Amino acid sequence: MKEIISRVWRAIIEFSLIEADDRILIGLSGGKDSLFLTYMLAHIRRHSARPFSLGAFTIDTRFGETFPQQELQNFCDQLDIPFDSTIVDIPRAIAQAKVPDPCATCAYFRRGALNRIAGERGYNKVALAHHHDDAVETFMMGLFYAGRLKTFLPKTPQERSGLTIIRPLVYFREREIIENANQLGLQPLKNPCPYNGNTKRQEIKEMLSNLEAKDPEYYRRFSAAMRSGESAELWPAEPDRYTLKGRYLDFRGYDKNTQQR
Repeated sequence: MKEIISRVWRAIIEFSLIEADDRILIGLSGGKDSLFLTYMLAHIRRHSARPFSLGAFTIDTRFGETFPQQELQNFCDQLDIPFDSTIVDIPRAIAQAKVPDPCATCAYFRRGALNRIAGERGYNKVALAHHHDDAVETFMMGLFYAGRLKTFLPKTPQERSGLTIIRPLVYFREREIIENANQLGLQPLKNPCPYNGNTKRQEIKEMLSNLEAKDPEYYRRFSAAMRSGESAELWPAEPDRYTLKGRYLDFRGYDKNTQQR
């Protein structure tokens, strides 16, 4: 337990995730990651010299036939964390959006609902259970599917909402969370999402798993590439066509206004 907690403390201290008198709302889905996060933050709260308060909130996506309200309530009661939930009809939102990526639509509406509730109830931070594998997968998805080098940050201030998103589990691998959740006796709920296991993220997850099986150093290298620093040697941003045309005319000795020599 001591080693587990030290990993959470490292993230909190390195990225300044929690300050005195913070009011933190945990996004609790009932999966292994969010259960583990909730348990860890409850433990941190008991031993922290900086007082802060916690709440937990769940989005009923309407994917499952029944919503496990009582199971989540009981879990939070054991940790002395206030719990509540709301309904967001994700299947309906996906049908109306008519976009090829249902995951993006789902994430957009869930994130919006969680941020709205946090703001209405006086929370200043929202804690999400993204772990290190999630960060590396997001980094690779950006490269393979969007042509950009980007991942989520451990701490993300949001100007529009005034909230700050924190991710205290960024120093945990997914397999470590599974192992620790089992040892702690946490019982994750079944994921009701019909797209689970059939997403672009799953493709990246399997690719990384295959590469790591061949050479464990692959994952470490991808992880290192997420860090900003002097190791990055990238081309400059591509100029727009007007800037490029101006440079061409200047190089050929043309007058930029008349386009004549």
